[in-house]
Amino acid sequence: MAVSERLRLPALDGATGWLNSEPLGPAELRGRPVLVNFWTLTCINWLRQEPYVRAWSQAYRDDGLVVLGVHTPEFSFEHDIDGVRQAVAARGIDYPVAVDNDYGVWSAFDNHYWPALYFVDADGVIRDHHFGEGRYEKSERTIQRLLGVDRDLVPVEGRGVEADADWDHLRTPETYLGYARSEQFASPDDATYDASSAYELPASLPADHWALGGEWTIASERIVLDRPGGTLAFRFQARDAHLVLSPGAHGPIPFRLLLDGAAPGSAHGDDVDENGNGLLREGRLYQLVRQRDAVRERTLELTFLEPGAEAYVFTFG
Repeated sequence: MAVSERLRLPALDGATGWLNSEPLGPAELRGRPVLVNFWTLTCINWLRQEPYVRAWSQAYRDDGLVVLGVHTPEFSFEHDIDGVRQAVAARGIDYPVAVDNDYGVWSAFDNHYWPALYFVDADGVIRDHHFGEGRYEKSERTIQRLLGVDRDLVPVEGRGVEADADWDHLRTPETYLGYARSEQFASPDDATYDASSAYELPASLPADHWALGGEWTIASERIVLDRPGGTLAFRFQARDAHLVLSPGAHGPIPFRLLLDGAAPGSAHGDDVDENGNGLLREGRLYQLVRQRDAVRERTLELTFLEPGAEAYVFTFG
């Protein structure tokens, strides 16, 4: 987006709600530089970017910067306003957030990515943009230029699921499970779509493949467990393994993680204990594995003890 195009901050009246603020628009924001951040609560790329956005909001607020989050949902359960509120609280977000359930703000920006940053000057002109993670130093320098300040960059260290990925050892790509975008399914029997079917785990999994054991329904955007004791397995190579999960209409669903057939021990993620026990309470991204020693190829098996668990996408870090 070249500066010469003089694209301006569009109207924000397509938002279906607001958190931390009354409704805002170009008139209310005129005279202050604005950083617009498109996000969705389950996106690992946004979760790893958010410590920087949060730090910039806090560091440059008194200089006049307004950070404006726009939550545009990827999955159907992310339309739930209570889930967005929980994510805002969990991430310590105190700046305004436009709830964009109908993609009105997304369309006004002609945006196509999570996360996305748009840098708007005090006159409402969009001066720069960035899609995805990274480019943090350049982004902060852009903020400083819009504000007319020049000082040291803000120190940022993401923790837990917000920690930067271990890019040197990340070999496995993001993998969706619903049939609209799924790949690398490796159960012996072919997948059956939109109907309950029994599956068996293979004797071994090839790298970057996944499989099911038990009775599941494979739907367009997710897989759903139909009977207790079903297992979802994946062979991956990365420091971290995450899975977007939702309990749907069901209550908390306990689950058990095995890593190479044993309890994960010190390789457990934030949402699993050393014995591999976890609890699916709400729809969000769950960190299952964080390898704290040498990163190598591993097989995870996730078994749900009650029906109703919904799984959407594996991501890695």
